[in-house]
Amino acid sequence: MGKAKMMLRLGAAALVAAGGWTIWSENWLRPAPAIDYSGPIAGWDVTGGSVGGQHFSTLTQITPANVWALKPAWTYHIGVDPTVEPSSPTFEATPITAEGKLFVCSGTGRIAAIDPETGRQIWLHRAEANYSKTYLINCRGVTYHRNEAAPQGSLCRSSIFAGTLDGRMIALDAATGRRCTGFGDHGMLDLKQGLGAQEPGDLAISSAPVIAGNLVVVGGRIPDNMRSTTPAGVVRAFDAVSGKQMWAWNPLPPGMTDAQAAPKGETYVRATPNVWAPMTYDPLTDAVIVPTGNAAPDFYGVDRKGLDYFSSSVVALDAKTGAVRWRFQTVHHDIWDYDVPAQPVLFDMPSPAGPVPAVAQATKQGHIFILDRRTGKPLVPVNEMPVPQAGALPGEQLSPTQPVPANSAYVVRNASLSDSDMWGFTPWDRGKCRDLFRQYRWQGTFTPQSEQGTIVFPSFMGASNWGGISIDPIHKVLIANTTQVAAVVKMIPRATAAKITDPSVPVLPNTGTPYAVTMKPLLSPLGAPCNRPPWGNLIAIDLTTGKRLWTVPLGTSRDMAPFPLWLKLGVPNMGGSVITASGLAFIGATTDNYLRGYDVKTGEVLWRARLPAGGQATPMTYRLTKNGRQFVVIAAGGHKYLGTKTGDSLVAYALP
Repeated sequence: MGKAKMMLRLGAAALVAAGGWTIWSENWLRPAPAIDYSGPIAGWDVTGGSVGGQHFSTLTQITPANVWALKPAWTYHIGVDPTVEPSSPTFEATPITAEGKLFVCSGTGRIAAIDPETGRQIWLHRAEANYSKTYLINCRGVTYHRNEAAPQGSLCRSSIFAGTLDGRMIALDAATGRRCTGFGDHGMLDLKQGLGAQEPGDLAISSAPVIAGNLVVVGGRIPDNMRSTTPAGVVRAFDAVSGKQMWAWNPLPPGMTDAQAAPKGETYVRATPNVWAPMTYDPLTDAVIVPTGNAAPDFYGVDRKGLDYFSSSVVALDAKTGAVRWRFQTVHHDIWDYDVPAQPVLFDMPSPAGPVPAVAQATKQGHIFILDRRTGKPLVPVNEMPVPQAGALPGEQLSPTQPVPANSAYVVRNASLSDSDMWGFTPWDRGKCRDLFRQYRWQGTFTPQSEQGTIVFPSFMGASNWGGISIDPIHKVLIANTTQVAAVVKMIPRATAAKITDPSVPVLPNTGTPYAVTMKPLLSPLGAPCNRPPWGNLIAIDLTTGKRLWTVPLGTSRDMAPFPLWLKLGVPNMGGSVITASGLAFIGATTDNYLRGYDVKTGEVLWRARLPAGGQATPMTYRLTKNGRQFVVIAAGGHKYLGTKTGDSLVAYALP
C-alpha cells in the first residue's frame, strides 16, 4: 500500500471512530457492486410492513456484502405549515406502498402520494386542523383499503385513511387524493362526536388506523396529566366504504357499562384507558389486538375506581363485534405512565411441539411479553415479582406485585440504578448527579410516586416506545431498540403548585386530584443523562433458544456534544427498525442524525448515512418491479423533545 493511501485510510478511520464520517475509508476506492435483479419483489403495504407488524421484508437485493455502497436516491420535502410553531412538528411517518405509489403523512395534515422510484409528488392533500394545545404534532402513518366490489375506475375504489390531530379521520381516493364523498360526511368522520364536553387537543389521531376485513378501526391519543375527567379512550370500528359505525369498545371493568355509568347526556364513561399506539389485526383469529394506555391521570390512581382494569394491557377484541376475547395486563395499577406504546407483533413462536401463533409486545418498563395470540396466555413464563410499597401517596392502593418475564433475555432495561451508577464527563458533574440521585426516592422499578420526588427508571419515555420491535420470521430473531434514561416525577400539593411561577419548571395541572405534577429527565448540569451509559441499546434475541444474541450501544454523542466528545455511548432514541431477509437491520431513531445498517447476525454496523435532520421515525423498504432497485426510506424530521434538528425530508437510499 502506498504511503499516501495508507495515510488517507488512517486519517479517515480516526474520523470514523470519532463519529464524523459516514462511509468507511476502505470502501472509497471500491467499484460499485453489480445489482442483482433476480431476487424477490415486495412492497410495504402497511406501516408495520405486514398485517402482523413484523417490520420485516423478504427483499434481498441489499445485502451485508453490498450495503456499504448505498447512496441517496431521492429526497422529498413534505412541507412545513408556517402557522405551526417550527420546533413543534415531528415528521415521524413510515410510508406505505400501494398501486405503484408511496403514501405518507405529516403531523400538520399533509397527506401525499409520491412516485416511489423518483420521489416526484403525484398529489398532495392538506387536511386543515386545529393544533391548539396539541403537545406533539405528528402523524405516524396512513392506511390503504381496496373496495373490490366497487366498479373499476370509480372514486375511492382504493382509499387512503389518515387521522388528524383534532380528532378526525379522513378518507381519500388513492389515485387522485380527492375526498371519498361517500364515506362519512363527504370523506370525513368527526371522532369527537359522542365524547361529551372537551377542550382543544383532547383527542388526536397520530397512529395509522387498522383494516380488519371491511372495517377500519381507530383509537386515539388523550392528553396526559391534564385532568381526571378526560374523554373516554374508546376504540371504534367503521364500515370502510360508508363510514357507518359498526361497534365501539370503551375499556370498562367487568360489570360496568356505558349505559349505566356514563355522565348524563354522554355516550361513554370518561377517563378510560386510551389506545394511541398502532393496533394489529390478526386474520388467524379474526381479532383486533389493542395496546392500551393507562387510565387518567398518569401518576395518581387513588380515584380511578376500577377504570384501570384494562390499562397498560394487551387486549384482543373480536373484529366483528368489538367484544373482548382476552386481556393480558403488563402493569397493574399503573402510576408510572408505563402505557403500552408499541404495536403488538404477530409471529409463529418456535416450540418443541411446533410453531405456536404468538404476539410479542414491547413495553415502556423494558419487558417484552410473548403471548399466545389465541388466548393471551404467556408463552415465555411470567413471574409476579414483589415491588416497593413504602412511601405511597395517601389512599393509593398499590399492586403488591408486577409481571416480569422469567427469561431475563426479554427484560431489556438496565438491571440497576444506584449511587455508583451516577455518571459524568468530569468528576464535577458526576458529583452533581450523585447529589441529585440522593435527593429523590428510588427503591427500584415501580417505586411509588411521592411529594419528595420519585426516580422513574426506565423513564416515562420508556425503554421501548412507539417504534416497537422487529421480528425476522425466517430466522426467528427479534430486534429491539431501547432507551436507558432515568427521570424524576414529583407530586406537588395543589396549594404549593399554585405558587410556582418559574417558567423553567413546567407544572402539569392534574385537575381533579390533590396534586399537580412535574416530570423531567434526570440530567447533569452539562445536559447529559445522570445514569451510566449506554443510554441507548440495540438488542437481538433468538426466539428459538430464548437467548440474547448480542447487545450493542445505539448511536453516538455527536449532535449532542461538541467535538471531540463524539463518543459511542449509545444515546436516547425514538423510532423503530426494519429487518430484511438478507440479514440486515436498518434503524435511525438516535439523537445523532444517522440512518444505520446492522448485521443481524453480529450487531456490527455495516453502513451509515448522515440524515438532513433527526431520524425519529421507523424506516421501510420496497422493490416494486423486476428490473427495479430496492429502496430504504426514512422520514428525517427531528423531534422537539429529543432536541434533534427538525426538517421535512423523506430520504430514499438505493444501490447506485
